[in-house]
Amino acid sequence: MGIENQHVAEKSAALKSTKFSVAPMMDWTDRHCRYFHRLLAPHALLYTEMVTAPAVIHGDRARLLGYDEAEHPVALQLGGSEPDELAEAARIGAELGYDEINLNVGCPSDRVQSGRFGACLMREPALVRDCVAAMREAVAHLGVPVTVKCRIGVDDQDEYAGLASFIETVQASGCDTFIVHARKAWLQGLSPKENREVPPLNHARVYRLKQEHARLTVVINGGIATLAEALEHLRHVDGVMLGRTAYHEPYRLAEIEHALHGTPLPDRDEVLQRLRPYVEAHLARGDRLQHITRHVLGLYQGLPGARMFRRVLSEQAHRADAGWDVVEAAIEARRAGERALRAA
Repeated sequence: MGIENQHVAEKSAALKSTKFSVAPMMDWTDRHCRYFHRLLAPHALLYTEMVTAPAVIHGDRARLLGYDEAEHPVALQLGGSEPDELAEAARIGAELGYDEINLNVGCPSDRVQSGRFGACLMREPALVRDCVAAMREAVAHLGVPVTVKCRIGVDDQDEYAGLASFIETVQASGCDTFIVHARKAWLQGLSPKENREVPPLNHARVYRLKQEHARLTVVINGGIATLAEALEHLRHVDGVMLGRTAYHEPYRLAEIEHALHGTPLPDRDEVLQRLRPYVEAHLARGDRLQHITRHVLGLYQGLPGARMFRRVLSEQAHRADAGWDVVEAAIEARRAGERALRAA
């Protein structure tokens, strides 16, 4: 094994040991969200929102690709369908220190389809293979693995054979890690939101993929909402990726972290106190409080007083002068709500 391939293999092995990850989600998993999630899950692999290859090459990299060192391990998800562009964007991401470069072959939005990337690429496995091969070549010297996130199929592709053929074609690039959203994508007639909810889940199809391709690393995504579900999936595949649940109920990340790695379950109030230096540093640079606190609204989901916590942040964090005192007020409002419920 050459030195470059050895570096890739070593980093790939380290990432595979994480067992669980948080999905790339547009408008949600920005740098502030990822920092917050890292406080809850020290071992989870975190993903950026999807960034198009042209944006990486020509856009504001500090804004699009900036991250905090505490976010590691963190992966950059790219969108595109031009091998040369994707290779250049992957190189840039790897040189900026991202631990993994991921190609989006799963997003069903109209905007993505018009750019010939996302889920529509599942109809063009040979092109995906060529894109991934170019990306791998561009980052091999930096030891950064390239992975693919896809669906189980698109539109009328309703047979396991279609998924297996796609995977077998793309793995010829040398890619050995696939994150599979266990729903088909309907590219016509359903909105992106409906594509996350309407097509039925088919976890068994992802299980079969792992059974028949044992040497591949297969991570499952789609509809995973509880610790019990995550642990059940891990009986069949190599990793689990949480999406909306991780965002709306972020403490689930701490529960999975505890189950997989024995990390002590953190106190929610203490998590916020650990977030404080980060918040105050960004406020000092001119960021708005709401840009960070919008990601923590679900921290107390399911606990008494959670609604009061969300209400204070939602009503006050948007102010231009909003500071950490707003977070403290939200914490106290939750505690007061809890006391009131107990006294009732």
